[in-house]
Amino acid sequence: MGTVMYGDGGGWVWMVFMPLLWIVLIGLVVWAVIRLTQSASGGRYGGDGREHRESPEEILDRRYASGEIDTDAYTEARERLAAHRPRPR
Repeated sequence: MGTVMYGDGGGWVWMVFMPLLWIVLIGLVVWAVIRLTQSASGGRYGGDGREHRESPEEILDRRYASGEIDTDAYTEARERLAAHRPRPR
């Protein structure tokens, strides 16, 4: 009679492993969301996980596009950058 009422005594296994299963599952979902949002938005990191540093030209282009500098300042800065850029051999 005791076996029918209480099962075979293996219920404690589910009581231990179900919370662990949920913790692992939630952790995987959080990790996947963070990973996908970083790569989808470009983030600060490239595809290989290293931090992407803007080149001087990229910074200049971004500032011009946002209206921080006018066309004359942009053109002058572009010319200066081109003059100081190392020449390939």
